Amino acid sequence: MTCPWHALKEGLTRRRFLSSGFMAAAGAGLGAPGALAALAPAQTGNEPVQGDATEPFWGEHQGGILTPLQHNTYFVAFDLITTERNDIVKMLQAWTAAAAKVTNGQTTEPLGQDGSVPAPDSGEALGLSPARLTITFGFGAGLFIKDGQDRYGLAAHRPAALVDLPKFVGDQLVDTRTGGDLSVQACADDPQVAFHAVRQLSRLAYNVAQIRWVQTGFLANFNAKETPRNLMGFKDGTNNPSINDSQLMNKIIWVGDEGPDWMQGGSYLVARRIRIALEHWDRMNLAFQEQTVGRCKYSGAPLGGKNEFDKADYDATDKDGNPIIPENAHVRLASAAHNDGAQILRRPYSYNDGANFTAERWPPWRQEMEYDAGLFFLCYQRDPRTGFIKIFDKMSKFDMMNQFVTHTGGGLFACPGGISEGGFIGQGLFEKA
Repeated sequence: MTCPWHALKEGLTRRRFLSSGFMAAAGAGLGAPGALAALAPAQTGNEPVQGDATEPFWGEHQGGILTPLQHNTYFVAFDLITTERNDIVKMLQAWTAAAAKVTNGQTTEPLGQDGSVPAPDSGEALGLSPARLTITFGFGAGLFIKDGQDRYGLAAHRPAALVDLPKFVGDQLVDTRTGGDLSVQACADDPQVAFHAVRQLSRLAYNVAQIRWVQTGFLANFNAKETPRNLMGFKDGTNNPSINDSQLMNKIIWVGDEGPDWMQGGSYLVARRIRIALEHWDRMNLAFQEQTVGRCKYSGAPLGGKNEFDKADYDATDKDGNPIIPENAHVRLASAAHNDGAQILRRPYSYNDGANFTAERWPPWRQEMEYDAGLFFLCYQRDPRTGFIKIFDKMSKFDMMNQFVTHTGGGLFACPGGISEGGFIGQGLFEKA
């Protein structure tokens, strides 16, 4: 079934499509979540749980980047509060050991029976499947230099690609939701498993790092053969590059010889918290929504097409000579075809943090409400300067979506290459510095 894109011909003008903010809501990598076996950790919490519910932790690349999407995420940015570099090394060693255990269904330490000391594990994941848990670590610019100070002797080793994100048109970033010296992203098919993992790492960080900001996210329990929908009701991820194309991933996702040794096989993560004005979006005509996105809402097909995976025809025009996919439609501005081939791997999640209420208006019993909900946009790339920054600079100026979205936080993090068993995350950086 085609969508009524032509209905916009009546009563709409090109001026109504222009605005100033943005959303990079274009999509998420797809894949089939593994079957969740009913596997519980042993009573000691120290024996691994094997099966389809686990994802590998050790390897050439960190998990959680090319891993088929899980249903939930718990993302945390930390600020370092120690003055000693060796404290960071010890913490990263402890984090690595703990992450290897919890992703395999174990507790971080054997539970023990000594009631006179704090329990070695908070316990809320006991009896739960690992739920395909992955933990992805990142280093922010503040690890290398902060407030002009080289706190840990690492400034000379800051990767050239770990730039400060520019201020984009429409940004309304809140300081307490932006930046961070370290990042941890836990993804799992069970939200309690993801939270448990981050909670244990936070316990291990006492006196070394403290939480700066947190964002949770979710995806619907989507059919593995279908593209998930975002809170705007559109399929999100149709044009994501295939995670099964290793040649393409090497080209656009994994850092190569251009990066320092410790970043090779790693990737750069851009996170953006994007509030969507759902209360306004829901009042828009269906045809207007489809013109804004550039796709049919129900089928996911590009405007002018019939099926979701039809190739978008950006040259097609209607009988009056106007582009069928508007010049400032979201999908056009986000496409590789209109960004000199630039691509990123999107792994976004929806979020819902409740609602905000403004002062009462007339009539006096009515308050204005806005959802604090939207998109927690996460994307990986080989170099953010030729990936997200290049794509988003144009979108922040011209995307029709801007009238409905506001970027309120986020950050850029260098996610090192994978970890060999017995090593720890970022080992190459600290050994060479």
